[in-house]
Amino acid sequence: MKKLFPLVVMVLAMIGCSEDRSHILKVYNWADYIDEDLIGEFETWYEEETGESVEIIYQTFDINETMLSKIELGHEDYDVVCPSDYIIERMLANDLLLPLDRDFGTTPDYISNIAPYIAEKFDQIEGHGKNANDYSVGYMWGTVGLIYNPKYIPDEETTSWDVLKNPDYAGKVLMKDAFRDVYTSLLITLNKEAIDAGEKDIRTLTFDTSDESIRLVEDYLNSFKESVAGWEADFGKEQMTKELAWVNMSWSGDAQWAIDEAAEIGMELRYAIPETGSSVWFDGWVIPKYAKNIKAARYFINFMCKPENALRNMDMTGYVSAVGGREILESISDPEEYEAIDASYFFGEEADSVFINPVMYPEKAIIERCGMMHDAGTEELLKMWSRVKGDSASAWTYILICLVLGGLITAVILKYTKKRYRKKKYAKKRRSRA
Repeated sequence: MKKLFPLVVMVLAMIGCSEDRSHILKVYNWADYIDEDLIGEFETWYEEETGESVEIIYQTFDINETMLSKIELGHEDYDVVCPSDYIIERMLANDLLLPLDRDFGTTPDYISNIAPYIAEKFDQIEGHGKNANDYSVGYMWGTVGLIYNPKYIPDEETTSWDVLKNPDYAGKVLMKDAFRDVYTSLLITLNKEAIDAGEKDIRTLTFDTSDESIRLVEDYLNSFKESVAGWEADFGKEQMTKELAWVNMSWSGDAQWAIDEAAEIGMELRYAIPETGSSVWFDGWVIPKYAKNIKAARYFINFMCKPENALRNMDMTGYVSAVGGREILESISDPEEYEAIDASYFFGEEADSVFINPVMYPEKAIIERCGMMHDAGTEELLKMWSRVKGDSASAWTYILICLVLGGLITAVILKYTKKRYRKKKYAKKRRSRA
């Protein structure tokens, strides 16, 4: 017993130490998804606001499910994570989130800067009896559309997803390897007539994973899959800048990156959301069930909602912040570069004719045809996706893979430099308009 006693004391001491994380904040976020200078600035700001010191341990992930399994199965004690909309649904269903407490004492509630459009969409998250706005705060959002090269593809063809079926573009088509994004976008467009007739509404339709609907989308995908050069998770935007592909079903953030990169070499790329319908996606900050430093987590989320920090994160990542308001609108407006669009859905009624980037903030009439993705029918959708992709890799696919591998080393070397250049470029552009 005497021999066991020191061991018991040591174990208890280790447990006590492991639970004392009042000065450590563990943040788990997507790679390349923040202005990392803000991490140190938060530590300083937090001490100024609370009188307490904190050190951030910052880690990144590349797949939602990787993050989720660490929390759900490994009970990892991350304090703040940034899942996508459908994962927030899953975490709420599995009771893996702690509610937000927006009482910051004398510190302002910057979370109130979140655009009403984002809060409305978070209301549509299936919370299984809980309101997602009580457990999550929007961080970034975007749309699913088409990156295309106008040198080969006329603008009028991109008003419909049918551009992907044009045999003239065989071997020059890339598809985002994201079954939920693709399914939701195509399901809406394939039900356009019923939506226009008032027989179906987009909000209800986005939950539909019936056998009939899955078959409808699968048949559509099968009608052009032989033309697809690759099902890509990240390399599509780069292939577009090299003219190895002419059209890419992709995310708006990737589109903005590709457009900027192409412009630097005198090449033009454009982005369009088909008028027949598409989808929107959202990522948001949450506090997982096993978090240890809940107070600092809430302050961190609040800090990220400060307009100046939202702008910096946008500059660095190329994606669009969930933060709205006049300060954001004034910073991104540029009548010399953009045509007027109706962005009143995001910035309020006074923004019905503003000069902002339509890649980042689509026209109101277009966004109204975009539905939100959900966690419903995951297993059946995965089976459908597997059937569509199958083993049907064409010669186009293998050629593209070789080219991608050939450029991988160069891409890694340039990645850090480009990130810093992007940040400086956008900040300089904003300052020149101030």
